[in-house]
Parts: sequence; structure tokens; C-alpha cells
Amino acid sequence: MQMSYAIRCAFYQLLLAALMLVAMLQLLYLSLLSGLHGQEEQDQYFEFFPPSPRSVDQVKAQLRTALASGGVLDASGDYRVYRGLLKTTMDPNDVVLATHASVDNLLHLSGLLERWEGPLSVSVFAATKEEAQLATVLTYALSSHCPDMRARVAMHLVCPSRYEAAVPDPREPGEFALLRSCQEVFDKLARVAQPGVNYALGTNVSYPNNLLRNLAREGANYALVIDVDMVPSEGLWRSLREMLDQSKQWAGTALVVPAFEIRRARRMPMNKNELLQLYQVGEVRPFYYGLCTPCQAPTNYSRWVNLPEETLLRPAYVVPWQDPWEPFYVAGGKVPTFDERFRQYGFNRISQACELHVAGFDFEVLNEGFLVHKGFKEVLKFHPQKEAENQHNKILYRQFKQELKAKYPDSPRHC
Repeated sequence: MQMSYAIRCAFYQLLLAALMLVAMLQLLYLSLLSGLHGQEEQDQYFEFFPPSPRSVDQVKAQLRTALASGGVLDASGDYRVYRGLLKTTMDPNDVVLATHASVDNLLHLSGLLERWEGPLSVSVFAATKEEAQLATVLTYALSSHCPDMRARVAMHLVCPSRYEAAVPDPREPGEFALLRSCQEVFDKLARVAQPGVNYALGTNVSYPNNLLRNLAREGANYALVIDVDMVPSEGLWRSLREMLDQSKQWAGTALVVPAFEIRRARRMPMNKNELLQLYQVGEVRPFYYGLCTPCQAPTNYSRWVNLPEETLLRPAYVVPWQDPWEPFYVAGGKVPTFDERFRQYGFNRISQACELHVAGFDFEVLNEGFLVHKGFKEVLKFHPQKEAENQHNKILYRQFKQELKAKYPDSPRHC
């Protein structure tokens, strides 16, 4: 009898242990199921925004803050401006490379990041609502996977005032999902972009080049304002910093960086010797040679190519400004802004160089540094919208020159 009772107790204990084990296994199963569901949710999110270190999270927070502001309208009311999608800290005496681009032409940033070792500031124009959305995705993808973008690049966005940019829904599939490296982002952009046209023809929206230029150089002391499809000579940023740091005599001086264009952009010249070799065989020529020779001729290319070779960057000779010269230059201090009434085609940079001259700046050409535009610039086919913009700006330029006389009544200079 006692033996039977003992057996029953052992049986019940075993049964209880088995039930507890089953319960524990069920709890474990539910926990794993919940975890898998949570992971599935997380995976859907990270399809759009991959997991990233804290510094990238800060970039994402900055992007959200900038977009949540709703932007501000420009002086004309035609464009909406989002400042600081990306921000970077910089020495107040640094030289900023300031540029602008349509969304498709952002792929040129890769070459600029390689050649320019200092801070960059980029203003992006999105002509449509879809482009504005793509620009926000691109900004996040580039900053997430390109450490140099996080460290050295400030980025701003401009779109027509009727549109607002927004952070895309992370559950929404995107062109840049699952990318894991900086090169992958640029490779993807190259596949989906249609580069080459920085002007929004066909959208009834004029490309606001001068608004973009002002936005890119905003807050900078010294700035070199260029087109995004140009590449500076190797080491130009370091050489400029050393030259500017050694002397304070550059106030009121525009340090001209000679600009060239290359037939094929497979390999961009790194130094003056490489540039001159290509120049001698016709693979490189002065910028705008086939489009507007007088616009760059005062640079005096024949003199520049025959300068003796030097190791230190310095101004080589002074050039009096003359219409319609539109040089690329580095200048600090009270540099006149670009007149934002000029849009799309014609006179947008000439007008600013003209005012720089009237305001008292002298132009001195640097001996070693240079810029190279990717591809030869040629006369474009007739386009009625382009021609209308050009004629409008031509009339505006005449008016602009008259306005300068009232703005600088004591200046002995004129355009």
C-alpha cells in the first residue's frame, strides 16, 4: 500500500514537471515569435534607413529638424529653402568649396570629396515634388554611408514654393534601400540619375543658380564658388589655407583660379604638369572656349601656361576686370552676393563679377591651382525657353549696371 502511494506521488511529480516544461517551451516559443515579428518590423524599417552608429543618428535627427521647419520662402516667393539638411563645423578662416546642383548631378560630389580636402557646401535644386523626396533620401543615404559627407559637407535644399519636402516613410520601398557603402550609394545614383542638365527645362521652373550660389557660400569667410561638374587641382585647399594663413593682405582681392575644360573626363589632371601635357595636345582648353571666349579670355591663358614652375601657391599677375569676364575666384570679407533675379541662362555670374569690380576688388591670377570642367562646353541647340531666359537676363543686366551706379556713387569704376 505504501509502495503504491509512493509510485503515485512520483508519477504526479513527473507529470507536474512535464507540464511545467511544456509551459516553459510555450513561453519560449511565444517570446521567439514576438521577437521574430519585431525583427520583421525592424527589417522593414531598416530597408529604408539601415542601422547606423550614433553619429549617423545625429545626422538623421538634423535632417528631420530641417525638414520639419517647412523651409522659408526666398525673396521672390517662388522658391522654398531648407537650410542645413546637413551641417558641418568649420574654422571661420577656412576656405569653403561652394557649389550647386540638380538632384541628378549630385553624383559629381564623389570627385569633389576626393580632390577637395576642406569643407564643402552644396545647394541642391529639386524641380518637382518627386525630386524633393529623392533629395531627402539621397541626403540620408550619403550621410549614413560616407564619413566624409558627415564630417565635411553642408547641404541645403531648394524647391518650388508650392512643394514641401518631407522625411519619407521608412516602410515605403525606395531606390536606395539596403545600400551598405558610400560607393554603393554613388553607383546607385549613377544608375537612376540623368546627369548633364542642371536646368529644369520642361518643368516651367527656372533653375535659380544665383539663389543656390548664395545659399552655398552663406556664412563662409573665404569661399571658392564653382559648378558641381568641375574638379579642382590636387592639394588646392591645403595650398590656399597656407597662403591665406601667412598673410592678411588679401582683403579686397579676388584670387582667380584659372578654369579649363577637358574633352574626356576619364582621368582628370592632378597638377599643372599633367594639365599642360593635355593642353598641348588639345585634350584640355580654356573654359568656355567654344561657348563664350570673351567670358574667360582676360585670365590670359597664354601667360599662365608659360609661368615658371613653382612649389608654393601665390598670385602671379594682376588682371583688370573687363566685361564680360566671369572668373572663378577665392575672396573673403564683404563679397557682394549674387543677384538672385538672374536665373537659368545668361549673365548670372558676370553680374556678380561686375559688382565685385565696382566695389573695389582687384583680380589676381594664381600661379599653380586650377579648375577643370568635365567635358567641352559647346553651343547648345536652340531652345525657346533658354533663349527667352537669356534675353530677359540681358535686359536685366543693363538695368543692373545702372543700379550699381546708385549703389556705389563714389566708385570710380564701372562695368
